[in-house]
Amino acid sequence: MSMSFTEDSLCRDNPLLLPVNEQKTVYDGFITVQDKDLRIKIILPPDLQLKKAKLHCCWQLKHLLRGYEAIVKQRLQQSADLSSFILELKTILEVGLKSRPECRSIPPPQYYSQIISEMETLGWDKMVYIDMEFQTLKLKAEDSSGRQHMFTVRLKAKHPAEAPECSADLPVPLSVTWTPQSTLEQLYSQFLLVLDSLTEFWDVLDEIDEKTWILEPENPSRSDTMRRIAIGNNVSIKVEVDPRHPKMLPECCLLGAEHAVTPLRNKLNANMHLWNPDSSVLHNLRDVLEIEFPSPATHEKSSFSVECGICYSYRLESAIPDQVCNDPRCGQPFHQACLYEWLRALPTCRQSFSIIFGECPYCSKPITVKMPSEVQKL
Repeated sequence: MSMSFTEDSLCRDNPLLLPVNEQKTVYDGFITVQDKDLRIKIILPPDLQLKKAKLHCCWQLKHLLRGYEAIVKQRLQQSADLSSFILELKTILEVGLKSRPECRSIPPPQYYSQIISEMETLGWDKMVYIDMEFQTLKLKAEDSSGRQHMFTVRLKAKHPAEAPECSADLPVPLSVTWTPQSTLEQLYSQFLLVLDSLTEFWDVLDEIDEKTWILEPENPSRSDTMRRIAIGNNVSIKVEVDPRHPKMLPECCLLGAEHAVTPLRNKLNANMHLWNPDSSVLHNLRDVLEIEFPSPATHEKSSFSVECGICYSYRLESAIPDQVCNDPRCGQPFHQACLYEWLRALPTCRQSFSIIFGECPYCSKPITVKMPSEVQKL
């Protein structure tokens, strides 16, 4: 290794990386890549062989080199001198920066002090998570009914000049107002107002969840507006509640065998005028349908979780058996996908547009199924 040549080129190309001892076995400082100064420390063995060199990197540099570790080790083994290695390391980092756009702009120090100051004003007790870059924050909030909510804020490098990205598990789009003078505390206050505006909607669904058996969704989230409620064996009603007008008559769809669904549909149509927006949705549904819904207090869920007559399971991915034989003596439920595949394999099956006609696998009576949406898209 030509020491004078190496030192000259090293100092010329990396003026911020300097030796810290007389033997020049330790270099400490910064390497500059695309106007970014990245801290690095290089420790060489007494014989100055790169093969045995050790690198100590700042967290930004480690993040950029993630996935390139083997290449860096290879370049250490093969580079002629330290200057050549640094040049190749910079090339690797440029590739890393292109593949990780989020690493291109590391905020200045005042960004971090700004976030800390704003969190002190808001209250650290509201923070659930913050990432290493101080760019993604998760804040907890409680609505007036005591429900817990998570508010995710993704800050931009030019905070507060740039508006952050905000998200939460809500049934409506989250819309917030932001100016360069805005703070996290003001953002959080806007989120609390959104929660207040949705309190009645969640109260309606919480009552349904508590007092009936919900078939779908299996694990409702705060953004879900639909509930499929069990009425009886293989009979259910799907309701779609409007988050903005939660106590108004929801969109209803009765599901099950025709002989069981028809009387309920007739009652729904005949009693629709009785709907009282001052009463709860569940109370209104009882009055309009003239029924009592099975509840966890009176029935086991297994009474309604009848498995598919073809695959013998209840859940098929996220689907439940919602296709029912209309013959009152049969009433066997099937998954839509299972029944479609079964009927399609029959030599006697026929198709009209997206409807498949065939015979029930159990009682051989006529049965129809709509082609699954994923099949229609093919």
